[in-house]
Amino acid sequence: MKLMNMAMLAGSILLTGVIAGCGGSQTINKEASTSAIRAAEEVGAPNVPTASLYLQMAKEELENAKGMAAKGDKEQAQSMLTRSQADAELAVALSRSDTDKKESTEAIERVKQLRIDNQIPQETGKL
Repeated sequence: MKLMNMAMLAGSILLTGVIAGCGGSQTINKEASTSAIRAAEEVGAPNVPTASLYLQMAKEELENAKGMAAKGDKEQAQSMLTRSQADAELAVALSRSDTDKKESTEAIERVKQLRIDNQIPQETGKL
């Protein structure tokens, strides 16, 4: 019986230590947000007005998260990092969309020029 009580006590102490250790070691992970911001910059988000806005917001949210983490508000910091990552990813998508739109417009113009050069009548779009 005494051995059982000792085992229960040791187990309780161990469990308490593990729970306390997990709660106290909550660190923020800013790598995902930083990577998303870097990706947005690399695909040209600063040159696309709407993408540039979201990129700037992502950078500001990252800085706010760092400040919150420094004050010990880890939960709010993690939430701000999630917002930062989402805004950076949106900047990437908007930048790529703008690039795709420009490329398709250029392709249409090239087709029009080829039609003119080869004297092919343009389609009217009617069936």
